[in-house]
Amino acid sequence: MWIDNDFPKLLGAELYRPHPAYIIEMAVEPVVVHDFSKQPGQTVQLDRYRFWGKPGTKESRERTADQTLGTASARNIVKDKVLVTLREYTGPADTRDSAQPSTFKVARETLITAQRLLLDTGNLNVFHQSIGSLTLLDDYRRWRDRVFANELLKAEATGQASKEQGGYYLPGGKAKGGSGGTLGVTYAAGESAKFDITTDLLEVVKDMRKRNVPTFADGYYRCIVDPTAMMHLRQNNDFREIARYPGTGMINPMQPNQAPNANFYQGMGPAYGQAGFVAGQPVMPTGFLFEGVRWFESTNLPETTYNLVVTDENSSAADYSASQLIFFGPQAVGVGIGGNNAQILLNNNDDFSRFIIMIWSLFAGFETLNKDFITVGYSFVY
Repeated sequence: MWIDNDFPKLLGAELYRPHPAYIIEMAVEPVVVHDFSKQPGQTVQLDRYRFWGKPGTKESRERTADQTLGTASARNIVKDKVLVTLREYTGPADTRDSAQPSTFKVARETLITAQRLLLDTGNLNVFHQSIGSLTLLDDYRRWRDRVFANELLKAEATGQASKEQGGYYLPGGKAKGGSGGTLGVTYAAGESAKFDITTDLLEVVKDMRKRNVPTFADGYYRCIVDPTAMMHLRQNNDFREIARYPGTGMINPMQPNQAPNANFYQGMGPAYGQAGFVAGQPVMPTGFLFEGVRWFESTNLPETTYNLVVTDENSSAADYSASQLIFFGPQAVGVGIGGNNAQILLNNNDDFSRFIIMIWSLFAGFETLNKDFITVGYSFVY
């Protein structure tokens, strides 16, 4: 048969390869539970851990010599069980209706030519480009990346972010006064509706620390930024200078000059800490550090429009695009996986082996675990 039996595995393996254009899952570092026996409709348990909270005073923890300790009630690890229902997801989607399924079809002649090209050059990327399967891979990666973005954005429903809870943050610390697309917010003359480094960022980070949001292993929070919001941030001279260089990640105690931003001194790497290339292969971005946050830019955040008043632009209420800045700590999102994880499946109805028809398939469930670990910021465009 002209179809290589390993072709679905070869292409399916590419589904697991991270791509620098879609970095949200990498930045989030989700909690993952994989149960091979589970099928769509069944549940996978994710554990959400919390601290006990109030430490008390010095006097409250003091014990006397005649006090018996063993009779006190024992405390356990504070763990909430989050049950995630697995669903079946496939791609690509129908071009006429994105909610309807479709397939990816490759002609026999195209694939045979590509196989010869792969043997001649050994270049897997050229092979996938020549049969168009990079488009199928991009569909999966783009979809999965957006899923993680949407899970983070669920924290907005919690309400206004503060030192007690996660939620949304509007420039100037404004609170919503309306519902739906109408914010019921007014920015008076001289008030900026753009996210500001010197006030808004410091407030967001302060609140996350006050509500004991843990940091990632490198000691920083992370933020996924829309390019328009990044443009607003870069209008600040201090931020613009920092954003020119990528960070290097965790500190190496043997090389202290490497931390936290070795590239300040070494002058290497692309702008914004985004994707670079090593030996012709794309590498994942490292982000860059500013005010306790590691920043990543994403072009895959959903577009949002809100109705509000920005007096400097228009004294009446109008619709304004809202660019997002999503701040978060670890264990914010969880993923339950069933079956064989993401894979490429072939359709046996191949018109007498004249075509190869395929889809990507995934049994999984996605869930926000800790909305208090997330702050969804906005910067309005005008």
